[in-house]
Amino acid sequence: MAGHARYTALLDACVLYPLAMADALMSLATAGLFAAKWTARIESEWIAALEEKRPDLQGRLDFRRDQMREAIPDWEVPEAAWLACAGGLSLPDPDDVHVLAAALAGHADCIVTANLKDFPAEAVGALGIEVIHPDQFIVAQWDLDQLVAVAAFKRMRARWRKPSATAEHFADAMERGGLPATAQRLREAIELI
Repeated sequence: MAGHARYTALLDACVLYPLAMADALMSLATAGLFAAKWTARIESEWIAALEEKRPDLQGRLDFRRDQMREAIPDWEVPEAAWLACAGGLSLPDPDDVHVLAAALAGHADCIVTANLKDFPAEAVGALGIEVIHPDQFIVAQWDLDQLVAVAAFKRMRARWRKPSATAEHFADAMERGGLPATAQRLREAIELI
């Protein structure tokens, strides 16, 4: 499997589960700020977690999954690739080893996760993988290219089902979705989104 020319981020299930967070990450990736990767297992995890919390969505998340796959055609780190990397890896939660293995197999520069404690620096640092919270990651992408990031968020807001929602409501939704620093950046650019 070849590496990616752009900065590559392996997205953990916990950042693909919340809609606002996943949409923000997908929007920035499709804008070309980074290459997004995940596995079929990570995909199954976020779907199962969302269906557990929202039983009314049981069996109805295929559309969202397919939209994500379509937005990021080279999303998948194949199971055979990450399984080959998993041997010998150790993390506090053995269920997270596949995420680290996928990051290695997918030539990721970082793992974007809200569960930072599950990937301690002593376990992943020597492997050259940075572990970063999604809010910090999104702000870093914003800092790399503010115009591209603002345009991506503007397009994201335009896709909302409630077109009458104000830019402030949009920023509030990001904050409620676990992205307070991102929300602050959006408020600072309120006239542009």
